[in-house]
Amino acid sequence: MSEPTILHATFTARPGEGDRVAALLADFAEGVRAEEGNVVFDATRLVDDPDRFFVYEVYRDEAAFQAHLASPVGVPFNAALQDLILEPSSQLTFLRRV
Repeated sequence: MSEPTILHATFTARPGEGDRVAALLADFAEGVRAEEGNVVFDATRLVDDPDRFFVYEVYRDEAAFQAHLASPVGVPFNAALQDLILEPSSQLTFLRRV
């Protein structure tokens, strides 16, 4: 049995864009959660800094994660997000269960 692919993504909305990022992310989350290989997709905002976002993701395996990256909802989301955040893209950290 293969290992799940687990990661978290962080990014910061440009000043005044936090609510737009939140709405975009909420729509994206619905699509991701419907993907066959998605196990968890939790999109959150930091309470103390609502322009900062934290997304926790779990995919069945690497193939499911690769399918997620190629999904039709991902490309337009990432293109739109790039214009709304300070970083050049979301910052990904890959994790392994212990």
